Amino acid sequence: MKGFRASTLLSQSSLWTCRACLHKQKSNLAKHVNYASAATRFTGNTSRRKATTLVAASGTAGGAVAFFTDDVKYGYDAVERSGRVLTALGISVNDYRIALKESGTENEQAAALKACHKRCAERVLRVCEQNGSIFIKLGQHLSSMNYLLPVEWTETFIPLQDHCPVSSYESVQEMFIKDTGYPITNLFDQFDEQPIGSASLAQVHIATMKGTGQKVAVKVQHPALEQWVPLDMALTRFSFATLKYVFPDYDLTWLSNEMEFSLPQELDFALEGQNAVRAKEYFKNFKDAPLVIPNVMWGMNRILVMEYLAGHRLDDLEFIDSNKIDRDEVSAALARIFNEMIFGDGAPLHCDPHGGNLAIRTNSKSRRFNFDIILYDHGLYREIPKLIQRDYAKLWLAVIDADEKNMRKYSREVAGITDEQFPLFASAITGRDYRVVTKSVVSVRSDHEKDEISDAFGGDLLQQLVKLLGSVPSIILLILKTNDLTRSLDENLHTRQGPMRTFMILARYCSRTVFEEQMEIIGQHGSMLWPRNLLRLVGAWGSYMRVELKLSLYESYLSLRRVLGFSAVVVPAL
Repeated sequence: MKGFRASTLLSQSSLWTCRACLHKQKSNLAKHVNYASAATRFTGNTSRRKATTLVAASGTAGGAVAFFTDDVKYGYDAVERSGRVLTALGISVNDYRIALKESGTENEQAAALKACHKRCAERVLRVCEQNGSIFIKLGQHLSSMNYLLPVEWTETFIPLQDHCPVSSYESVQEMFIKDTGYPITNLFDQFDEQPIGSASLAQVHIATMKGTGQKVAVKVQHPALEQWVPLDMALTRFSFATLKYVFPDYDLTWLSNEMEFSLPQELDFALEGQNAVRAKEYFKNFKDAPLVIPNVMWGMNRILVMEYLAGHRLDDLEFIDSNKIDRDEVSAALARIFNEMIFGDGAPLHCDPHGGNLAIRTNSKSRRFNFDIILYDHGLYREIPKLIQRDYAKLWLAVIDADEKNMRKYSREVAGITDEQFPLFASAITGRDYRVVTKSVVSVRSDHEKDEISDAFGGDLLQQLVKLLGSVPSIILLILKTNDLTRSLDENLHTRQGPMRTFMILARYCSRTVFEEQMEIIGQHGSMLWPRNLLRLVGAWGSYMRVELKLSLYESYLSLRRVLGFSAVVVPAL
């Protein structure tokens, strides 16, 4: 991003362009695009407002008819859209009421409830597919919540992961004209009409920049979202509130609350561009992992133009193995990247690192790594407060050291977790059986461990988990989500060392965070040369180096075992 001024970018909210690209495109873009008028943000009534203006300006019967027709069509579609949601909600609530009152043996009751789960999931799936918009994203989120929802729900929603809506080229062209004032051909020498990929909120087209010939990826929001997001969010909010009212033990309103907070950020592509530039700036001197973030050319509310970088999915093991890329090194790189995001001073945390937002490619120029990890989709970022960072680091050091007393203490400090909630929270944050966590979290997870977790908490596991997730701070929910996604990425790599090396990397970051806090506290008590402060410094440094030395030696030991082809072993306490 040579010549790019991040401070200028971050101060803008509607449109920005990097200086180098602006210089090259000035004769092309400046003549055609008035970026001063940003696109309207998700009002849901743009067409009706234009029609109203037309009526007021013309005063003609034709204008009135245009307004009436447009307004009636919107109203009809809104009623139909709402009707699908409310009908499915009412039928499903009644279905569950009947199933929960089912008489018979325990096995018959369980079978009736499973059948009810399946019927309701299929009913809601049809609504998501018919309504589209944010209901696709909601369905995708539900499909990944296998730690919370019955398998009948999560498996039913899997098709939404791969079958996202595709907006027509004509609708994209119309959006370009509306948002920029000019057609696509005025901005690009070439623009592929068929997207290379589509997600719930947007799709990506390959294009060539006007005048420069640079190949770029153009991310465009699905045009229909602008009209329907406000209504769809209201329907989502109402649905979860109704479920809470009817079934108070299963309060999922935290899910709609989090969606209501994050969705406007994900739909603001100018903000996404700013996030990408900030992350790229933060990691530009990061040497511990080969992270690549595409350069951003320019962005608006619903359009983002980025450098085109192609790669393979991280679970494409055939590509990884055929290019002699070490899976363990890929796992370690992912661990360093996301631990830096969580524990780094002022680091931006990418809150949606699923498989579709990461790619891997070969790199023959680097001496240390023979691969790059590409990070896409920077719409949802958060920065973790320093106090939470430090308490979270202490919590993980306690977990790795199997120190239950401090685990409970820092769970309370980080998320307000009570002693009663602690076993479930420990399982949620580590993805492991609580009884394993209190012994050695870095042991290899067995295939039956998930069933053992359910047995440990009894039949009301779901109720306990829903209550827990509804009580923790939203930033902790995002950290838990990031943990789950990165853990899934790591497991899909099927590394030889299992979770051990990633825990070693985590421990190093936690140890560094705690040491930095101790140094800050010592500095608040005067000069480092004062005898008392000097003793504190030596003690803090000694504790830090003890962990560092032990981790370095053990990591070298693991590397040797990996070279010799031995399987994973359990790490000793720190």
